[in-house]
Amino acid sequence: MPLLTRWFLRSAIVCLLIALALGALSAALPGAPAGPAFAPFALHLLVVGWATQMIFGVAYWMFPRVLPGRSFGSPVLGWTAFAGLNAGLLLRAGFEPWAALRGSGPWTGVALAASALFQLAAVLGMVALLWRRVAER
Repeated sequence: MPLLTRWFLRSAIVCLLIALALGALSAALPGAPAGPAFAPFALHLLVVGWATQMIFGVAYWMFPRVLPGRSFGSPVLGWTAFAGLNAGLLLRAGFEPWAALRGSGPWTGVALAASALFQLAAVLGMVALLWRRVAER
């Protein structure tokens, strides 16, 4: 199993655990203002942090290689996608609950837009990395 796959899968598991902990915490404290503030981020952690990273890691490992027994593709592109996806998650972790609790400010919008752009770039990077591997030969 490639190192990048292991990092994607481990990060996915960490995101799953954090998302479940946030969900349990918000359910245990229904009257606390932080509960609803973290709900969108917990959902994002499940969809992007857990599911998307799990899919990316398994796809990088299991999709057919261009030449059997050869490279998985550009490791730089793969690691850049990993970094972009997780940078987007970290930005969202800090600014989405903040916006829900304190209101949106100019930096909040910029940070959430940057988060979305990081994640979009990561998805496009993985598509570019995997596209040749699923093309008809």
